Amino acid sequence: MTTTPRGSGYPGYSETMYRTPETAEKARRLARLALRVWQMDDVEDGAALLVSELFTNAVCHARGECVRVIIDRPEADRVYLAVVDHAPDRLPELREAVPDDADGRGLALVEELADRWGCDLMGREHRPWGKRVWAEMKVTR
Repeated sequence: MTTTPRGSGYPGYSETMYRTPETAEKARRLARLALRVWQMDDVEDGAALLVSELFTNAVCHARGECVRVIIDRPEADRVYLAVVDHAPDRLPELREAVPDDADGRGLALVEELADRWGCDLMGREHRPWGKRVWAEMKVTR
């Protein structure tokens, strides 16, 4: 795990993890750890659920052995959660699942929980990763 001081005065956390369903729990723990350090216990569950959905989406749709999980606090009232993977050609797609679907609700949940979310393609000349799927939560203190 990497802890990096940020301009906002809050530490940011990131960790490269294996892209397996079993590792989603590790991503949730990282989110919970960050929120506890920032004394934001009231949004800990929501942040853990958001990062879990982003991670699971990467497990199902990305490529490569690993993903990078990022938990950051760019401002006192914002939490930033992201998963970076190796699949720039596989962009997340919000869709409406029908009741019989076994999956396909993850990004709808992200849409509901996050104040905003999106996807950034990352240039190969800068990093060996493909894209970053992120969500932000606005936190009222």
